[in-house]
Amino acid sequence: MENDRSIRRLTALERSASTARVLNLLAVHRGFEKNGEAPVTPLFRNRLLDRSIILKHRLRPAEYVHFSTPRPTATKLLIPIDGADLRVGARTVLIGQKDFDQVVSMVFGEDLKPGSADRQVLELLDGLPSLDPFLLREHLKAHGIEPDQGYFGISAADVQRMFDFVRDEIIALVELSSSENHVAHANASRLVEKLLSNTPDSGFEPLKTTLKLSDKEYSDGVFSWRGFLYYKWVLSDLSKAVSQVMVEIAQIQGRGPKDIEAAAYIPEAKRRLQATMRRTWANVQAMLDVYNRAYASLTLQGQPVAFREFLLSAPGMFADLGEQLGAIQHVVSFWRYRFPYGKPRIASPDELMDLFLDFEDSMAFSQEETKMAWAG
Repeated sequence: MENDRSIRRLTALERSASTARVLNLLAVHRGFEKNGEAPVTPLFRNRLLDRSIILKHRLRPAEYVHFSTPRPTATKLLIPIDGADLRVGARTVLIGQKDFDQVVSMVFGEDLKPGSADRQVLELLDGLPSLDPFLLREHLKAHGIEPDQGYFGISAADVQRMFDFVRDEIIALVELSSSENHVAHANASRLVEKLLSNTPDSGFEPLKTTLKLSDKEYSDGVFSWRGFLYYKWVLSDLSKAVSQVMVEIAQIQGRGPKDIEAAAYIPEAKRRLQATMRRTWANVQAMLDVYNRAYASLTLQGQPVAFREFLLSAPGMFADLGEQLGAIQHVVSFWRYRFPYGKPRIASPDELMDLFLDFEDSMAFSQEETKMAWAG
């Protein structure tokens, strides 16, 4: 039964689009093929790796032994044994596990040896708190890696909306040094271009001097500030969609025969998901409010201390913020991909169980439980 369930969950992943938790490169290539195209600049040079499924994975207690130091999450590679039929299964490896070099050398040969181009891309993916396509694209670009846009699925309209959102946010900072609104607007646009460029800390040198930060503290803080701004935009865009998906999850009923396991699991899973989504949403909002208060203190009150403290703490908060908001994005986007607006929401009890198991995996955030499991 467990093997059947694992296979069903794997094929469900394979059929889905990429989300903030899942980078489905197999589906990306099918999209290229459907349009009669091939990527001019692939994400990975290794053909097998460039057709893998990569996901942010909450470690289970039995998996902790694979790592030398405690960590709640890992980046998992799923390498389909047969790309045309995932029912055959997939090889799996966790980036950074103790025998990682040995395992990938058997599967990919020299293409993933330390220092290789593909290894660098994997390490960059592993360093991100989520696989959100916009964040992923910007992070890779900052390191000189620019694969074809088809890997990200970001429209020009979305990029412009993000730019406009950040510009409106930055205007308050620019107005500190300009008394004319039209000048502030033009300067804000230039600063946004800097903030969203490969060198986001360039253009903000006076702020570094004001805040009395070292080059590294400032560079790390500004990079995370950019991430906070992006997540603030995502949150503003996601609110209505989260509410709608939660209503649909509460209402959906599986059609067809229901085994004892599914009958017991589904109602409780719905209640847990509702509670976890509300708690996670509140956590995300609380972290963004730290930024909101610090930015208001700097721009409205002329007090830089709180913003300095924010930039110093932002890199650590950025990981938690990205992981938790990424999990919410994953639930919403995976659900909407499976059940589009205006279409009947029909699924078997087994499929619903697999879907809710995946959602609960992605929403498991208890750091204390992780620490206790390591201590045990």
